[in-house]
Amino acid sequence: MVENDSVTEKKPRIRPIVRLGFFLISHSNYVSLLCFLSGIVALLLLPILANNTYISENALMPGSANSMLSTQHVSHANKFINDLTHSDIESHKTVAQYMSALDAEVTYHKFYPQLNQFHPLHFFTSSDSGIISKNISCSSLGINVAGIIRAPRGDGKEAIVLVTPYNPKKVGPGEALSLGIAYSVFSLLSRVTWLAKDVIWLVADSQYGEYSAVSAWLREYQAPVFHEAEIVNSETCNDSIAISELGQNPYSDRNSYGGFRRAGTMAAALVIKVDEQGNHHEDSLNIYPEASNGQMPNLDLINIVNYLGVHKTGFRIKVKKMFSLLGSRWLNTLGGIFESLGQIARSLNPQWKFGISATEYVEGAATLASSMYSQGLGVPTGSHGAFRDYQVDAITLKISPKDSPTKMIRRNDFILRGGRLIEGVIRSINNLLEKFHQSFFLYLLSSSSKYVSVGVYMIPFALLVAPLPIVAASLHADASKSTLQSTYSSEVEVSHKSWKWLNSARKVLVIHLWGAVVSLLPYFLYQIPNSTPTTNFTVWGILSAFSLIILYFILGSPIFEAAPSQPEKGEWASLKSVTISTAFIGLSLMSVINFATAEIGALLIVPICLMARPLKLDAQARSWRALLRATCNLALGFIAFPPVAYFLVKGAFEDFNGTNVGDYWNWVESLWTWNSATYLYVESVELT
Repeated sequence: MVENDSVTEKKPRIRPIVRLGFFLISHSNYVSLLCFLSGIVALLLLPILANNTYISENALMPGSANSMLSTQHVSHANKFINDLTHSDIESHKTVAQYMSALDAEVTYHKFYPQLNQFHPLHFFTSSDSGIISKNISCSSLGINVAGIIRAPRGDGKEAIVLVTPYNPKKVGPGEALSLGIAYSVFSLLSRVTWLAKDVIWLVADSQYGEYSAVSAWLREYQAPVFHEAEIVNSETCNDSIAISELGQNPYSDRNSYGGFRRAGTMAAALVIKVDEQGNHHEDSLNIYPEASNGQMPNLDLINIVNYLGVHKTGFRIKVKKMFSLLGSRWLNTLGGIFESLGQIARSLNPQWKFGISATEYVEGAATLASSMYSQGLGVPTGSHGAFRDYQVDAITLKISPKDSPTKMIRRNDFILRGGRLIEGVIRSINNLLEKFHQSFFLYLLSSSSKYVSVGVYMIPFALLVAPLPIVAASLHADASKSTLQSTYSSEVEVSHKSWKWLNSARKVLVIHLWGAVVSLLPYFLYQIPNSTPTTNFTVWGILSAFSLIILYFILGSPIFEAAPSQPEKGEWASLKSVTISTAFIGLSLMSVINFATAEIGALLIVPICLMARPLKLDAQARSWRALLRATCNLALGFIAFPPVAYFLVKGAFEDFNGTNVGDYWNWVESLWTWNSATYLYVESVELT
């Protein structure tokens, strides 16, 4: 029997993952539409998927010990409030005298008002510009007063910070009450024996802004910097501060210090504020956790406040909501649908816990929208944001009394409950043997007792951006196929045309360079004296358009084109493929820095990326379908244009009343002040 010498070649077996890739690319339109719609549905399901909060760190043990704050501490706090509001002595001296009487180490911290001037080299380096005004004087000095209680059971390596902002020129009733609550707790902590961490009470001078005062003190505490203006004026301004005048108090001589005093590493910080307006319903406590670039404190810190406020002191705990969504018809209708689906699911199987009530869904959605909106802006919601710049967990607690602070007849009870809440939080933090690490740092709040973790809220984002790489790969394959089919030249020429995408990549790179130019223009606009926000915005827009025209002529010149012939049909597909790829990379990077910004941006950008097509080709097609597509592209491009998107989002979440073009400049200016990555995203991804 003769064997055949020829060996039959077997076709290589295609792996399943490769087959899946071919299927997704060949059906990119349907897959993209399915993924995008699924992402929106998953986003709407987040209030239902929220979990109940819980204390992850067992060492915290909130509420395990009885409160030691008594009515005696409250009476001392009332005396302190009366002296602060009715005494002729300067308020910071009164605060220092009372701190010194408690055997605390008292120091003054001087700081100068700083300019919020945009500088590209200072971006991401500090939470403020660090530029001191040239026209400074002793009268423009801000004075923070800090008192330190050394822990009897501690080693001086850790500290807890209490912050109470106030305006020394006019102490309002709300500020006086917040100082009284902090003083009642501080007076208690100066006598307890269980304290294992030092306690710092910072009375921040907020006449130039709450954040500025706290940030200046933290900068000196963590990394002292000696400014030239500070050295020049140190001698002339020493008399105005008159630290030696504390000697008038018999308790102050041994406790006042001229230099800057420090305690240990900060374990956590609490900013205490009292609302100037009464709540008219009940005593409530509002928690503000958002810091710059969407940073959040450890969830356990919020959980402690929520547990103690609800179960120990009787406060109603609140987090910020988008009240404009509470009355939304479509959201209430959607909540009713989910409630009905939940009832059907429980009727089929009682163990299925899907769905919540329509009211709970609407409130959860409004709270989630507010949490995402606040994180997406990248601007802190209080002076606690200064601590997150140094990786210190901090929140702002804003207590709203039932009655106005100016006519409170139950002040003693209010101070007692507020003081016991702060005492309980400090006692729990005091129990920690290490920094907060057990619970979540990446989360969204749907209420004070419910959260959405990073593993859940990343699913909608992944579904929203999934079409981008699929469509980019499909367009690149189509462009390559059309290039190979349209040429019958030599292999060298075919290879040259297969690298045609580099020309598209060069164009996209130049457009992103234009975005960088636009983002740097405000630095030069700040040199214009006495300019209004409207003027700055108008000049900024004109210069941006002018620079784009210049780049257009450069890109359209023969220098940047391989041949002067008309672009082929496949070239726009290659250009769109590269553009979508860069958009996907930008959104993915932004999701690491600030997820909320990337989520909102994906909702605006992805539809444009999927539907974008040259208007010239649609005009040449002369069909109703092409006309409808061109109209949608123009509408989406208009909506996603950053100034327009800003006004639409602001109008949807807040109100359109009183808005003007200068508001956009003010918003962008706030992003510079807080070094928010949202500014770079808007100019580098959204605009380009």
